[in-house]
Amino acid sequence: MSGDFIHDPDLLDALEAMEPQSLDQSVWRVSWATRDPLVGGTGGGRWHPPGHFEALYTSLEEDGAMAEIYHHLSKAPIFSSSHVKLYALRVRTRRTLVFTDAASLENVGIDHETFRRADPARSREIGSAARFLDMDGLIVPSARWPCANLVLFPDRLSDREDFWIEETRDVNWPAWREKTYRD
Repeated sequence: MSGDFIHDPDLLDALEAMEPQSLDQSVWRVSWATRDPLVGGTGGGRWHPPGHFEALYTSLEEDGAMAEIYHHLSKAPIFSSSHVKLYALRVRTRRTLVFTDAASLENVGIDHETFRRADPARSREIGSAARFLDMDGLIVPSARWPCANLVLFPDRLSDREDFWIEETRDVNWPAWREKTYRD
């Protein structure tokens, strides 16, 4: 993995002007049953560039985590029937930047239209710059559910003891769709 990334000085200034928050709470994550839910990905996502560092995507709400993975699975030509699990993770952070809603992202260069389009270029810059500034995560608005997500940078947490599995449940997609998409 490459950690080299040129950071926008104005973005660094804007992020440094924010007051990092500490968290101690439960968050939600959906993952393949065969995958360790405490290991993030390096392939890139909305808030981290591919191949640069590990990021662990979670949601502050159970349905937020479900909606995110459902969105990705439903884009495939055939909805995967592979076994996935829902995890409640306990997380303790010390330096997390909080963006309460899409409007709060405008100060760092993401307008409403860019967020809606899911253009990841600027959000990846933000994630990379936050990690560069030794932040351990970002709370950001979910693009899939009316809630916030927590994106963790595991290598910036002071100890792997700062997050652990509290609860595990099997995912029942038909039951979730029935509960969620009733008219």
